[in-house]
Amino acid sequence: MVKMCKKHDPKQKNQLIALFFFFLYNKPMEYQGKATLEKITSLAKRRGFVFQSSEIYGGQNGAWDYGPLGIELKNRVAGAWWKEMTQLHDDIVGLDAAILMHPRTWEASGHVENFTDPLVDCKKCKSRFRADMVPEENLAAKKCPECGGELTDTRKFNLMFKTHIGPAEDTASVIYLRPETAQGIYVNYKNIIQSNRMKIPFGIAQIGKAFRNEIVTKNFIFRTCEFEQMEMQFFVKPGSDDEWFNEWRKRRWAYYEKLGVKMDHLRWHQHGPDELAHYAKDAYDIQYLFPMGWRELEGVHNRTNYDLTRHTQFSGKDMQYIDQDNNNERYIPYIIETSAGLTRNVLMILCDAYDEEQVADKGNDDDWRTVLRFHPRLAPVTVAVLPLMKKDGLAELAQDIRRELKEDFATDYDQAGAIGRRYRRQDEAGTPFCVTVDYQSKEDGTVTLRFRDSMEQARVPKQELAARLRREIKEYKRVK
Repeated sequence: MVKMCKKHDPKQKNQLIALFFFFLYNKPMEYQGKATLEKITSLAKRRGFVFQSSEIYGGQNGAWDYGPLGIELKNRVAGAWWKEMTQLHDDIVGLDAAILMHPRTWEASGHVENFTDPLVDCKKCKSRFRADMVPEENLAAKKCPECGGELTDTRKFNLMFKTHIGPAEDTASVIYLRPETAQGIYVNYKNIIQSNRMKIPFGIAQIGKAFRNEIVTKNFIFRTCEFEQMEMQFFVKPGSDDEWFNEWRKRRWAYYEKLGVKMDHLRWHQHGPDELAHYAKDAYDIQYLFPMGWRELEGVHNRTNYDLTRHTQFSGKDMQYIDQDNNNERYIPYIIETSAGLTRNVLMILCDAYDEEQVADKGNDDDWRTVLRFHPRLAPVTVAVLPLMKKDGLAELAQDIRRELKEDFATDYDQAGAIGRRYRRQDEAGTPFCVTVDYQSKEDGTVTLRFRDSMEQARVPKQELAARLRREIKEYKRVK
């Protein structure tokens, strides 16, 4: 390719070289993992992570229920994010704003006017599509990609759920379920400055539910009508926004390294001019390589002072920051946003942890296990206590050990079936440690500590068990 350049055009040559290396290092990587959405969905139901909402009535499209293991996993993912944002940052505080907000909020934010998707319907099979997801040739010919029928003209469809508040259903009672959590932060930003004496730069973090009337919901819990967001809005002085934008890109990338995510399954995607939201100066997505391909996991956005300026205009309230350390200088802050979907992060963690491994169990070379290699800090169950037998006092001793551990660890107890089958059940649940209580435990006070990832075992005195678990969690490094 470089040889085709004219000798007198070094600029073109350099551009082609740069383009060559761009495609060399940024070419899309095909998914090569062992997880499929079918396997993940099956495992999620079988082990109590996620169920279809209202399943006995045929299910509700775009809605999912989180079972015993699922809610524990979701809470731990949320807890890890919350700790990262608030506990580990002195300049970030938390907020829990209401889902129902004054309707003018969404006029100011631009959602009433701009929060739309292009919609087309098939007149024959009645299928409904996002127009930007229909192949261009079908859209141009108005031909349904499913049945070949005629498509309607493209029209805008607002994604906000509209309802009414109060006894009368009229225009004065219209209210919306929030489509994002960010606006609750913006309308409270001056309250937090005054109550907590915050000084710029500072951030406000929030985890909460949001609702979007998606035209198409698909890919399990990846895109749903009801979901949870983990958002942090960082308020900075205008002119320092580019520096803080790059800083938060670094911090968010490093966060996923701490979670033990496969880093070769992550990449950055910068929004082009046709992708940028109406409020954004610059925007990058952290994309993850899901079984269905590269998809957005989290966004880092420079929202400028758009939101606070709009709320000033629509509310009549002064949203300026008064910099008392700089001669009472007044300005409307710029905002750097980090926005991640909690439920989307849960799906990422499930896909990232999923593995199928061939093991030689009792000489059977055709023995396989399904294992979820969660980081121990995220695992729904940290340690399972398993008596080798129900009799001879082993069950009672195992229950005593569990009672000692459950104050500091999420525990499970299982005494049903052969020990090998119990290990497999815990592997599927992602439990990183199993403690087996056997007859030797009665003699010398030691137990067998079994490690999920390697399946190796070690004898540990039961009085040292809690300390050993803490050390293993702190030093955990994923090997597969």
